[in-house]
Amino acid sequence: MKYFALLITLFFIGFNQQTSHLNGRYHYLIEEDGAYIQKDKITFKDSVFAFDNKYLPKGKISYGNVILLDNFINTDLIISIQKDQITKDTIPFFMHNKNSSSANYLDEIVGKGRLVRIK
Repeated sequence: MKYFALLITLFFIGFNQQTSHLNGRYHYLIEEDGAYIQKDKITFKDSVFAFDNKYLPKGKISYGNVILLDNFINTDLIISIQKDQITKDTIPFFMHNKNSSSANYLDEIVGKGRLVRIK
């Protein structure tokens, strides 16, 4: 009987946990000269994202302390998102260049923007 109660408790704990993955469709906006300019739409599904523009490549999402979007627009650009932001409708992000002169390219920010959920 106590195993049955433990199983039910674990089931409800697992059922109530929120996902820590990006899912859904978003507009992405890039900040230029203090204003945000809407560029395109992105569809996220677990560990892959794709642009609505068919000429842009698909990319991979790495989940860790910071979420990284690899292969964003081109192969040298990486997007970083704070993990606690992905549950919000508007997600701020930072752009980093892999060919940066600094030792860790994630330390140097080359741009920023926002992802806005499409409902």
